[in-house]
Amino acid sequence: MLLRRFATASTSLPPTIRQLLSSLPLAGQAIEVQLSGWIKSVRRQKNVTFAVINDGSCASGLQAVLKPDATPHNLTNGASVRICGNLVQSMGRGQSYELQVEAVDILGECNPEAYPIQKQTLPVEFLRDNAHLRARTDINAAMLRLRDSVLRMLHSYYEAQDFHYVHTPILTSNDCEGGGETFRVSPASSAPPSKQSPDPSAQAEFFSQPAYLTVSSQLHLEALAASLSRVYTLSPCFRAERSQTNRHLAEFWMLEAEWAFINHVGDICDVVEESLKHVLQCRSEQALLWKDGDEAKLKSLEDASRPGIPWTRISYTDAVNELQNYHASSQVGFEFEPAWGKALQSEHERWVSERLIGGPVFVTDYPTSLKPFYMRANDDGQTVACFDLLVPSIGELVGGSLREERSSHLVEAIQRHGLKEEEYGWYVDLRKYGSAPHGGYGLGFERLISWMSGIENVRECIAMPRWAKRMLL
Repeated sequence: MLLRRFATASTSLPPTIRQLLSSLPLAGQAIEVQLSGWIKSVRRQKNVTFAVINDGSCASGLQAVLKPDATPHNLTNGASVRICGNLVQSMGRGQSYELQVEAVDILGECNPEAYPIQKQTLPVEFLRDNAHLRARTDINAAMLRLRDSVLRMLHSYYEAQDFHYVHTPILTSNDCEGGGETFRVSPASSAPPSKQSPDPSAQAEFFSQPAYLTVSSQLHLEALAASLSRVYTLSPCFRAERSQTNRHLAEFWMLEAEWAFINHVGDICDVVEESLKHVLQCRSEQALLWKDGDEAKLKSLEDASRPGIPWTRISYTDAVNELQNYHASSQVGFEFEPAWGKALQSEHERWVSERLIGGPVFVTDYPTSLKPFYMRANDDGQTVACFDLLVPSIGELVGGSLREERSSHLVEAIQRHGLKEEEYGWYVDLRKYGSAPHGGYGLGFERLISWMSGIENVRECIAMPRWAKRMLL
C-alpha cells in the first residue's frame, strides 16, 4: 500500500498530494490512500459529485469522485476534510488520476455564503484587506511555493560554493546605509529614569544606547567573513521610508553575501549572475503564475536564464551618457533629467534594462557621493567599486561592491558622510587586524519573486505585507 510505503520510507507523516502524484506509476491498480486538505470546488450532479481537494503542496490538487450517499451536505468550498478512497487513473480529461471516495470526514465547516475567498477573480485591494485569507487563493499559494523553491535553490548554490549560512542581528545600534530610514526600538513600557542617575537618557534606553531594526546585515556579515571567508544570510530588513511604489515595503527580506580575498567588482558580478541563472531554472509554478501574463516579459525572463550568454556590464558614466542622448533626442524624454552625479531614477533604470540593453545589466562604478561610506574608492577619486543589477520590469534587483578594507580611507569616508566615528569603531577595528580585500552584495528577495512570477507589485510577493500606514495583522 502506497500510504504504508511512505510512512516507513520517509517519516511518520502521511504523504502530501504532491508526493502522491509525483510517485505514482504510469499504470497500475487502484491504490488505497487517505488525504487531508481543503475543498477548492464542488460540482454536484444527479448521480455523482466532483470535488477538488488541495493541501497546498502543489498547484493542481486532486479530483475526488463521490457517490450521492457518500457526499456530506456540508461538503463546501473552503471546508477542511479527511478523505479515504482509491486512487485510480482518471477516465476524464484534465487530470491523470482521481480519487474514488469511500469515506469523508468534515474536519472544519465553511459557510459558502460568507466565505470571502470565492472562485472568481478577487480585487487586489480586497485581498490586501483580507491578508489572513489571501494565501488560500491559487496565485498567492503559488507565490509562496515559489518563495520556498527559490530559497532552496539559493541554499544549494551557496552550499556548492562552500559558503556558510549565518544568522545576523535584527536589533542593531547603527544605520548600515546611513540613510536615516530606520525604525527605533524601545520597550512598550519603561520605568522613568531615576533622579539620581547621572545620565537619565542612557538609563531609559533598554540597551544603554539607541536600538534600531536592521536595514541590512552587511556590516555584521563582514565581521563574520573575516573568520569564515564566505558567508551569507537571508534576513528580514526594515526601512521607514514612506514610498508607495510597487517596489517598496517597510518590512522585506534581503539575501546578502560577503566573502574575503576578492579584488575586482567584476568577480562579484560573476557570482550574482551565476547564482541567479541557477535560480531562474526554477519553473515549478510558472504555468499558473504566468497563465495570463505578458508573453514578452516571460520571454525576456527565459532569455536571461540561458547559460553561456553573459549579462551586459556598463559603467554608470556610459549609462548616463546614453540616457542624456535619449532625453535630448526624444520628444517625450524623462520626467527627471539624467545628469552625471545624480541618482538614477526608476524610469532611468527601466529604460537602461528594457530599452537600451533588453535584459539584465550591471551598472558599475557610481559616483562616490551617491553611495554609502563602506564602498571601496576607485583610483580615479570620483567613483567607487560598486554595481547595481538592473532587470526588466523591476529596475534595481541587486546592489553590491568591494568594501573599503583600508583603515585610513574608511575613517575618511565615515567623516565625509557625517557619521559618528565612535558608533563605527568596531567596524574600523576589523581593518586593524588582518584586514583582507573583500566584497559582497544584497538582493531584494521580494523583487526577485516579482521578476520570476510576473507579479508586478512586491506587496503581492510576500505573505503579510507592511508599508507606510498599513499593517493589518
